[in-house]
Formats: sequence, structure tokens, C-alpha cells
Amino acid sequence: MEIWLYWIIAALILFIVELFTAGFAVICLSIGAGGAAIAAACDASLEMQFLTFAIVTIIALAGVRPLLKRAFYKGGEKVATNASAMIGKRGVVCEEVDGDLEGGRVMIEGVDWRAITADGETLTKGTKVEVVAIDSVVLTVKKL
Repeated sequence: MEIWLYWIIAALILFIVELFTAGFAVICLSIGAGGAAIAAACDASLEMQFLTFAIVTIIALAGVRPLLKRAFYKGGEKVATNASAMIGKRGVVCEEVDGDLEGGRVMIEGVDWRAITADGETLTKGTKVEVVAIDSVVLTVKKL
């Protein structure tokens, strides 16, 4: 079997692997293998085939990957996740909260959190609050 067929098979396998991954990096390797297949079909030496593979892969990483990412990951609405998802949530003070480091406790969506106030104001039990910041597991809240 001709060596260029091995490069084509490698390109196809890498393309299939890309279907199961995200990020468009493996597709660049597939494109590089396609370039090496062309070099092999033109009777290039094995060293030239690998050099072609490397150069075409680098060019694909620099040029094709950003284009693909832009096309497939268009803007859209950003969804807050993890800690940033807490900002803007509303809850109720369940243990007096003040501005010092000890703070108090607030209940946000059924979960009890340690909290301090943004402006140093003391908030009594039952006060409705909104989360304005988060630092580790401590929420900074303000009165509604």
C-alpha cells in the first residue's frame, strides 16, 4: 500500500476523533495529515512529509481553528455559572448580618450562606437582600 494512503487514513481517523471532541485542535492535525498525503503523493521524502505535516498543522492551528471557533461558537447570551451565578440572586437574612468578617447567614434558594454587608449596615433576621459579590464562600449582600 502506498504511503500517501496511510496519511489519508490518519487524516480520516483524526477527523472522526474531532467529531467527539471540542476545540477544533484535532481537525488541524487532520488537515496536516492531508497535506502530508499530498506531499507523499508527489514522491516527497519521509522527512519532507513530516515537515509538511508539521507546517500545515501549524498553519491550520493559526488560521483555520480561529475561523471555525468563530463560526461555531457565535456570541449568544452568556450564562453565569458557578460563583458568578450567585450575583444578583435574592434571599432572606436568617441570622443577623453585618459588615465585619464574622458576618451572619442568609438563605438563598434554600441554601444557607455566610454573608457580610457591602456597606457595613447591620441587617436583622427576615430582611430581604440581594447578592452583590462573592468571595470564596462568603456572600456580600445589600438590603433590598
